[in-house]
Amino acid sequence: SRVLEDRLLRFWSLEGVMLKNAKEERLNTLVGGSFINRKTNYAFVLRPSVGIQRILFRKAVDAGVQVNGLVSIGPSIGLLMPYYINYDRTAARNGTAPNPGSDDIVNEQYDPFKHTDLDAILDHGPLFSGIGQTRVVPGIHFRGGLSFEYGRYRDAVTGAEVGFLLEGFTKRLLILSPGNLSEVDALNRQFFPSVYLTLYFGHRS
Repeated sequence: SRVLEDRLLRFWSLEGVMLKNAKEERLNTLVGGSFINRKTNYAFVLRPSVGIQRILFRKAVDAGVQVNGLVSIGPSIGLLMPYYINYDRTAARNGTAPNPGSDDIVNEQYDPFKHTDLDAILDHGPLFSGIGQTRVVPGIHFRGGLSFEYGRYRDAVTGAEVGFLLEGFTKRLLILSPGNLSEVDALNRQFFPSVYLTLYFGHRS
C-alpha cells in the first residue's frame, strides 16, 4: 500500500482461489477411491487488483479499533484445468467389477457422456494431471468492504475484514458437465456474487 493523504491509501493485491460448483457430489468407488460426479474441470481464479482504502475512524496510538472502508477492482483470470479420473475400460466394456491391476486403465479427463459406467471409475486423478490443457477465461471483479484493525502496538496489525465481491467472466465456467443441453445454463455460472470474512494478523514496517 502507499499513503496518498492523511486518511487515504492506495493498495495493490493479488489472490488466488478455487471455485467450486454448489451442486458437486462426491461419490465413493468400489475399490475405495472417490470422485466428483460429472465434474469435468477444476476452476481456479487469479485476482490482481488495485484499490483505495480510507480511514473512517482512527484508533489511539497503542490501543483501540481503527475502521477502514475500501474498494478495489481488477481483472479475474479464470483457469479451467481438466479434472482427471482413473477409468477401467475393460470393466466398462464387459460389465465386470473394476480391477486396479488391469492393464487397460486410463487416466483422462472425466466426460460423463464417455465414461457412462460409474462402477468402472477407480478414483480421481492427481490434481495437476491436466495442467497442460488448462484454458484461460478472462473476467473482472469488484470488491467493497470494511476492515476493523486492532493492535496494542504501532507496528502490530491484527483485525478482520468483511465485505462483498462481484465477479463475472466472458463465458460460463464449465465445472460440471451437463447431462443434456437444457442443463448448460442452469448448471454452470458466469457471474459469482459473494460475501466474505477475512481474519488477518501481521507486522507493519
